[in-house]
Amino acid sequence: MAVDAAARPAPADWRGVALVVLAATGFSAKAILIKFAYRWPVDAVTLLGLRMALALPFFLIAAWWSTRAAAQRLSPREELALLGLGLCGYYLASLFDFLGLQYVSASLERLVLFLYPTLVLLLRRAFGYRPGRREWLALALSYAGIALVVAAEGVGTQPPGYWLGVALVFASALAYAVYLVGSGPMIGRLGSLRFTALAMLVSTAGVLVHYLLAEGWRLPQVAAPVWGLALSMALVSTVLPTFLMSAGIRRLGSSRAALVGSIGPALTIAMGAAFLGESILPLQWLGAALVVGGVLLVGSGR
Repeated sequence: MAVDAAARPAPADWRGVALVVLAATGFSAKAILIKFAYRWPVDAVTLLGLRMALALPFFLIAAWWSTRAAAQRLSPREELALLGLGLCGYYLASLFDFLGLQYVSASLERLVLFLYPTLVLLLRRAFGYRPGRREWLALALSYAGIALVVAAEGVGTQPPGYWLGVALVFASALAYAVYLVGSGPMIGRLGSLRFTALAMLVSTAGVLVHYLLAEGWRLPQVAAPVWGLALSMALVSTVLPTFLMSAGIRRLGSSRAALVGSIGPALTIAMGAAFLGESILPLQWLGAALVVGGVLLVGSGR
């Protein structure tokens, strides 16, 4: 009886999958909002600063709420880990992403970011983790879908800065993979709400210091629609998905959460076609279907 019960998927698995899929939807919308914002005169550092400054009150409330009853204090080592993860996960990863989106399409940005599940597996493997067959099969299905999308896009004349944009987005994927790997133990120690709130406060501080060094103490001089888009990024593509993803990582683990989050490319391709007029071919839809198939496979049980 115990063996049969253990063989069945844990009920928490599908709740974890749902949390990560919702987070991926919010994160996928971010690229669309950024591309809209770039239609007005605004640079990446200013736009990122607006996003994080508008999200700051929510993270301050979450940090106060999650720490008011916390009995344990952070050790110096945990404080250092929190500092590193906060700067890596949502400062560097966001900065590289915003910079890269100046040169590449929203769909391509999400496809390059999709490399982070592979990077998560490689980083965890370096520390002794051995992925199971289901994870490798899900990853293979998803990458087959990505290959179809890239093949359908073809090789043409690339816009100026194209490869720089690809490199910047890849750097974002690597920074986010490091954050995912390191966040698992910290979430188990502090809880998802407390860890996420504190990590986001660190990253927000990094972003705002960067803005002050680059622009000084003046308020951003941007068009009114940019403020609205930055607020949407702060709420829909930062605050909500950040907490949803952390909760999903706690249920699934960093490796499985990264794989489930691979639904992001399909979502961004669809949004890019619908809102930005980015072309999408039948072969790309087939690729998106394979990505979704990989997500369903990894979410179907251990």
